[in-house]
Amino acid sequence: MEQTHTTHNGTAATPGAQRRVLVVEDDPTIVDAIAARLRAEGFLVQTAMDGPAAVDTAEAWQPDLLILDIMLPGFDGLEVCRRVQAQRPVPVMMLTARDDETDMLVGLGVGADDYMTKPFSMRELAARVHVLLRRVERAALAAATPRSGILRLGELEIDHAQRRVRVRSEDVHLTPTEFDLLVCLANTPRAVLSREQLLAEVWDWADASGTRTVDSHIKALRRKIGAERIRTVHGVGYALETPTP
Repeated sequence: MEQTHTTHNGTAATPGAQRRVLVVEDDPTIVDAIAARLRAEGFLVQTAMDGPAAVDTAEAWQPDLLILDIMLPGFDGLEVCRRVQAQRPVPVMMLTARDDETDMLVGLGVGADDYMTKPFSMRELAARVHVLLRRVERAALAAATPRSGILRLGELEIDHAQRRVRVRSEDVHLTPTEFDLLVCLANTPRAVLSREQLLAEVWDWADASGTRTVDSHIKALRRKIGAERIRTVHGVGYALETPTP
């Protein structure tokens, strides 16, 4: 059941209360804990415990962010993500019980923006929710404030104004996180950026425990723009390769 914190005139008491988060998880203990923490942060929260209910609630309630477990009754979280994203773009945080890279990459491939592996701390989950929403807001602002010119690095083309990427003149669909990650690498082509630098720049997250998130997004990005375009420097980080002049 949705809970809100409102003033006497019905307006939200905190900025976070204007943001809607749909939590989809079939474990009652976990869903209640997540909902309680996010409500304490000032968010409006709805919950669903199976795939069909999640899709129906997302369509009716129009959340600003989706926290989505992969393993669900009815149909799984990957199918929920596909169907919700087909209705309207919405940032998605995937939850997985297994530290399984395949699950993570598939989740990113169907439109998830980030993931967390159980067990996780509620403090970190809440922080990542705030970060993800801020990133979406920055993306919207950037789209409304076009930058002049298009960055071309060989056959790779990055259009900042439209947040579009093309490879060999073909459009490549990137999630908001993947786009921001590519832009971060492209700002200093050939320069090696550490996982910690990328985590801080793209996710606003300074905790090194999140570097696996960077690795998974890099792998998803490679699949879309070409593995040869992102160089791994073992023990350090990643660099965007560019054609030799």
